[in-house]
Amino acid sequence: MATSSIPFPSFHHRNLDTPITFRHRRTTGVHLIKASKDSIPPLSAISADTATTTTSSTATNLPLRPIPGSYGIPFYQPLKDRFEYFYGPGGRDEYFKSRVHKFQSTVFRANMPPGPFISNNPNVVVLLDAKSFPTLFDVSKVEKKDLFTGTYMPSTELTGGHRVLSYLDPSEPKHGPLKNMVFFMLKSSIRRVLPEFETTYNELFDGLESELAQKGKALFNDAGEQAAFRFLGRAYLETNPEETKIGKDGPKLISTWVLFNLGPLLRLGLPWFVEEPLLHTFRLPPALIKKNYNKLYEFFESFSSPIIEHAESLGISKEEAVHNILFTICFNTFGGIKILFPNTLKWIGRAGTNLHTQLAAEIRGAIKNHGGKVTMAAMEQMPLMKSVVYESLRIEPPVALQYGKAKRDLTIESHDAIFKVKEGEMLFGYQPFATKDPKVFDRPEEFVPDRFVGAGEELLKYVTWSNGPETEGPTVGNKQCAGKDFVVLITRLFVVELFRRYDSFDIEVAASPLGAKVTLTSLKRARV
Repeated sequence: MATSSIPFPSFHHRNLDTPITFRHRRTTGVHLIKASKDSIPPLSAISADTATTTTSSTATNLPLRPIPGSYGIPFYQPLKDRFEYFYGPGGRDEYFKSRVHKFQSTVFRANMPPGPFISNNPNVVVLLDAKSFPTLFDVSKVEKKDLFTGTYMPSTELTGGHRVLSYLDPSEPKHGPLKNMVFFMLKSSIRRVLPEFETTYNELFDGLESELAQKGKALFNDAGEQAAFRFLGRAYLETNPEETKIGKDGPKLISTWVLFNLGPLLRLGLPWFVEEPLLHTFRLPPALIKKNYNKLYEFFESFSSPIIEHAESLGISKEEAVHNILFTICFNTFGGIKILFPNTLKWIGRAGTNLHTQLAAEIRGAIKNHGGKVTMAAMEQMPLMKSVVYESLRIEPPVALQYGKAKRDLTIESHDAIFKVKEGEMLFGYQPFATKDPKVFDRPEEFVPDRFVGAGEELLKYVTWSNGPETEGPTVGNKQCAGKDFVVLITRLFVVELFRRYDSFDIEVAASPLGAKVTLTSLKRARV
């Protein structure tokens, strides 16, 4: 939903073919998934003891360090850094990891893409650990105005000439009314979410089973995106978009529009000499997709009447309301599902049948205890399922990049040192490092299905995919995702419907510029 962060991290290059190892965890009997070793030492090996100490903090006994790193020669160094970020060995993870190793610090100065000629100033202070990262959520310390996509902002021609909610700072007059409009959308849809999700995803699974029977395998992504947009139309607008003029074109129209918004940050897998001038050096002209965007606009204008009426009662014009409804549903929510559901399927699928058996037993038992129906109360009796969803959000957050501009001179603490940031400096956080901080999480690179069961719930405050801790909630005064709980709910429903129907499944995972590409190779129906 509407946040100050980018919900399409998987557009960046990821090596999904990296070998993984499976290890047996004695306490649960489920398989754990461990990422391959990197050439750079893990963050846990980095110590501030090697850093130069100039003074100490009496409050925390941490050394006060100058922020290491530099921005280099203007123009030249940002281009060099951009090339390393997108095309260097190990991709963006290695870009950050190599600097952590070089500077012996999880806080340092660097350049962030896109740089010339799209971004006027690519200079940022990078925050990579779980202690410094939350600075980016504190709107008393950082400003979020026009920072949704970082050091550049897409043309407002892509959103009907309006700065939509994601680009507004909470201090701006329109932020409160627009976020209240989103809250209204969520509240008014709550009774439809469970039944429409069940209907839509049973349709999805029927189709996948049919394809699997005919071809021996079934690609999840395309069918999953159709189901996601169909569900969102039914839940929010009480309309199946496939029965309107937009037909089945919705996901394709959205993906093209998102490309024009996020092109400067994307890695599509094309040769560098094609991608650099096409995406990273000059903006794609909004006029090329105006017709497609208008189709989406007309759909939402036609079927969002209750939401529009409420928005108008809040002082929002009809036109501005429709553009924000479109952005919230298509960019934030659909975009999140597009990344999160395949990732969740990937991690559960790779964990193997031990985990599948446990999830199936827990889910079916809880449903049986509630009259054979999926209810909110039934899902509260599924601690392993809930933990699996949170672990998927932790190990591969659907939101990767966070930005904020210092409102005043700030003191920022990492685990090992204190740093001073000047007013106006841009702060940047790379979430996959913060949510795999080895000083917070045991075995941070492993997928641990029951990590958040029982006492493990204490760690939820470090799950921050939603532009804030999982233990906190969105308000009109912050930038936490308005639909945080909605996204968690529907991801839980996805896992519930999966194991309500199947005992187990097998998958193949391939690299894709648009996230994990998941192919189902078997679906083992539940034994009645």
